[in-house]
Amino acid sequence: MKERILDYTNHIQSLLQEDGEDTNWQEVEEDLLIQIGFFQHERLIHLIVTVLFAIMAFLTVIFIYISENPMTYALFLGIMVLLIPYIGHYYLLENKTQLLYSYYDKVHEKNLLHKGV
Repeated sequence: MKERILDYTNHIQSLLQEDGEDTNWQEVEEDLLIQIGFFQHERLIHLIVTVLFAIMAFLTVIFIYISENPMTYALFLGIMVLLIPYIGHYYLLENKTQLLYSYYDKVHEKNLLHKGV
């Protein structure tokens, strides 16, 4: 997903920079709305997973203080190994989706100008 959102944002950015007269801005706008929907869904799923892993990490810390079982340290380490990359991936999805919102505004404006509205 990381590669897909990076490629797509670069594609839209290059379309906006080229400002080609032969670009069908109506199609670009429709496709952009569809892709934003996909990325929003992916962002929501990763938010849920990230929050669940954070809750598990918190509960594991509490369990470490209660039980003092050495295996809970391994469990905590395993959760953190997964949580940290999830936070990074969610950060990327959030920022790139926000960027696509601004690109949508620009594409919509170009579409209106192209139509002569």
